[in-house]
Amino acid sequence: MKALLLVLSTITVHAADYQLKASPATVVWGYYWSQAKPVLRIRSGDTVEIQTMTTGTPTSMVSAGLKDSEIQPELKAIFAEVQDKGPGGHILTGPIYIEGAEPGDTLEVRIQKVELSVPYATNGFSPQRGVLPKEDFERGRTKLIRLDMDRKVAKFADNIEIPLHPFFGSMGVAPAESKGRINSGPPGDHAGNLDNKDLVAGTKLFIPVWVKGALFEAGDGHAGQGNGEVDITAMETSLQGTFQFIVRKDMHLKGPRGETPTHWIAMGLDPDLDQATINATRDAIDFLVTEKHLSREDAYALSSVAVDFNITQAVDGTKGVHAMIPKSIFK
Repeated sequence: MKALLLVLSTITVHAADYQLKASPATVVWGYYWSQAKPVLRIRSGDTVEIQTMTTGTPTSMVSAGLKDSEIQPELKAIFAEVQDKGPGGHILTGPIYIEGAEPGDTLEVRIQKVELSVPYATNGFSPQRGVLPKEDFERGRTKLIRLDMDRKVAKFADNIEIPLHPFFGSMGVAPAESKGRINSGPPGDHAGNLDNKDLVAGTKLFIPVWVKGALFEAGDGHAGQGNGEVDITAMETSLQGTFQFIVRKDMHLKGPRGETPTHWIAMGLDPDLDQATINATRDAIDFLVTEKHLSREDAYALSSVAVDFNITQAVDGTKGVHAMIPKSIFK
């Protein structure tokens, strides 16, 4: 645990209360689990600056054209030293124990800042993964994508530039103890690998708490992504984020929800895309009934005439649909 860095900042009122660096001692590889040992304990209201590592492997990045000297030393150390891996493939920083969080509560995660750590990202796919059947491609590929940090664009090709849109693909808490150690790939009622590109800096994620302390983890940094993430990866990169954690005793949810400055986000998750859409619709109705005091009939109608239902992701076993409820329609 000597590699764990916990720094109480007194430099500025805007600095985080704690810093949590990524290292072999402060990450978990591929799982959310109620028995995972916390690497940091904080109180409700505290802010933490969290360093996360890309899901791209050093070998694949070098084969795609990245120089070995460009790979972060932290990532090399994690690949060299972490032995306890799986069943998923994400490197997640944490878990963080939030004092006072109990099953039945909601953890409000305020995403205050998201910063790129390196000037590159990768996108990789294989014939066995993604939305297309394996016969569509004979072999996989990893593509190196350089990031222009000053102009805030990704150089996909000489004639293609993509605006940078950094966000964390995976933010979640430990699942209920009965579920055991679960794969970091499929999202669930613990949130996790939501891959929701609307959860950028300045937004909030609300997650039901299933075990004492919540045990929050974050990772799977993206420089940008299209809804659906159809080839199974986004622009994978390392990020640093500042989060504030609030334990909500007054909010009781069945699954994750979000909030942006302009929208409330209801979510639906299920292995079947139709059922995920049904779940998102029910969650949108539940929000409109409980928070906006509409009748169920009006909430269903409003969901049809004013709410956008987007495919969050379609590639991680569990499909995701998120409903964007505009705040502007409420006067």
